[in-house]
Amino acid sequence: MDSLTTSPVADVLERLFREAEIADGPMIAEILENVEAGADPLVEMLEAEARDYKGLYREVANNFLSVSPDFGRLLYICARARNASRVVEFGTSFGISTIHLACAVRDSGGGVVIGTELESSKAARAQDHLAAAGVADFVDIRVGDALDTLRDGVGGPVGLVHLDGAFSLYKPVLQLLESHLEPNALILAENGTPDYLDYVRDPSNGYVSLTLPFEPARGNELSVFTRQA
Repeated sequence: MDSLTTSPVADVLERLFREAEIADGPMIAEILENVEAGADPLVEMLEAEARDYKGLYREVANNFLSVSPDFGRLLYICARARNASRVVEFGTSFGISTIHLACAVRDSGGGVVIGTELESSKAARAQDHLAAAGVADFVDIRVGDALDTLRDGVGGPVGLVHLDGAFSLYKPVLQLLESHLEPNALILAENGTPDYLDYVRDPSNGYVSLTLPFEPARGNELSVFTRQA
């Protein structure tokens, strides 16, 4: 079974990717135009996050900041390959990646995607998109700071984690989830920071990790959790 490429999911994703391009194009162009020559936009974002990451992401509450179609397909494939019945996503935004993950969970026999989203307005729109795609019953979006909403647990063992929220929180969010990870759980991160990448690339921390060839070619990482309980 593959619900990702059939209606209504395929139709909703096509519409959302088109809307994301329209909404985010001007913002991305402005960032690239204003960044100093030779500077890394990620470094500037991290500096802004350090000052006030909640305020920063409220400023982009109308932007998708979504995965690409190829990365979304990778999320689906990985979740299917893991037969993941419990997935945690840090950074739901408007739900594009969440739809991919929810389809994988449903097509594998059922389960739940636990999403996290700082902005309630984004969570509400994501819920509408999930309903339109017919996968809302497989998603639980927790609204607020993920370091708070995930602290009391996720209800069971986790087969896959998707990190796509505030860059500076990748490592603490992953560490918060480690006690819930299944053996050989997969972690997919987009735009991972040096701090995060150093952590998952160090075998002593319990991961085997690989850089992914997605654009922008920086910090996109696939890791497997090798630590045993």
